[in-house]
Amino acid sequence: MSAKKGASARSLKRVGSDMKKVDEYVLGPKDYEEIPELTDEWFERATLHIGGVPVARGRPKAKAPKSAVSLRLDPDVVAYFRRSGRGWQSRINAALRKAAKLPPGKRKKA
Repeated sequence: MSAKKGASARSLKRVGSDMKKVDEYVLGPKDYEEIPELTDEWFERATLHIGGVPVARGRPKAKAPKSAVSLRLDPDVVAYFRRSGRGWQSRINAALRKAAKLPPGKRKKA
């Protein structure tokens, strides 16, 4: 056990003597060749940290998230709603709410 303590003490002395050499080193152009260029794409993929804590990306979590379900519908029903364009799943949801005599869901403003 004492041999390990002595070995780590010698390691610290060796690191300490190298630190002076590191502090005196002046960076040159070759030292920067390995550093990747920071592009807009790099920043878009980077994780933002505030106070050392990563900040979540994307849509905020909904207070009442919808449930993902697998539902088998007749092809003509799906075609009817899809023909009406984007938001066809929301329109199916509204039609089901109406059929179930539930109050209309909140609509988001575009």
